[in-house]
Amino acid sequence: MPAFALEVVTPERVAYSGQVSSLQAPGSEGSFGVLSGHVPLLTALQIGRLRFVEEDGGEIQMAISGGFVEVGREQVAVLAETAERIEEIDVERAESARQRAEERLAKARTEEEVDVARAQAALSRAINRLHTSS
Repeated sequence: MPAFALEVVTPERVAYSGQVSSLQAPGSEGSFGVLSGHVPLLTALQIGRLRFVEEDGGEIQMAISGGFVEVGREQVAVLAETAERIEEIDVERAESARQRAEERLAKARTEEEVDVARAQAALSRAINRLHTSS
């Protein structure tokens, strides 16, 4: 299968750069796949798992926290808020973040000071990290 260039970039670093044969991404309107020669596309990403198969057949999975993807004829750029490979995910930290977010959401039922949207986003990110790492 023909390969195309993929670059996954966050504000802090280039998380991946290489040749891949396929990409699966969590689009804002649902998951979608990209193969070589895909029509150009620009779309938002949601919190989820980014999966791609390298030219040599190895699969890489990353937990991403939203952003954008730009698909060109021979290259794809993923601009993500965060991107972590499975081996980079600190499971204990993600579990602690999940617990803190759940506690904040429980407090939201009785207190008005809790930022519910922020707590829900933190919970989604933590759950995504945990699912991706397992």
